[in-house]
Amino acid sequence: MSDGKPDGAPRFLHISSAVVSTFPERCDAVVRQINALPGSEVHRVENGKIVIVLEGESTGEIGARLTGIALFDGVLSANLVFEQIEPLDEIGVQS
Repeated sequence: MSDGKPDGAPRFLHISSAVVSTFPERCDAVVRQINALPGSEVHRVENGKIVIVLEGESTGEIGARLTGIALFDGVLSANLVFEQIEPLDEIGVQS
């Protein structure tokens, strides 16, 4: 299989939320950068704080993306708040 997982291995969707704190003057630029990332969506922006939702195939993928966001110019912190893991077959996604 092309994803490196054996045939028949369960696949999962990881859905996580995080809060990104920025310098207020850099907030708009950070929002644009986050929105440009695949599987990333900004849900709320207020006073330099950005609430985001990240989707991916593993905790490692989510963590790597959040680490990358933390390194954006103007970001003070990027903290995971919640993670939910759903088997793809239970939400109707076919291989």
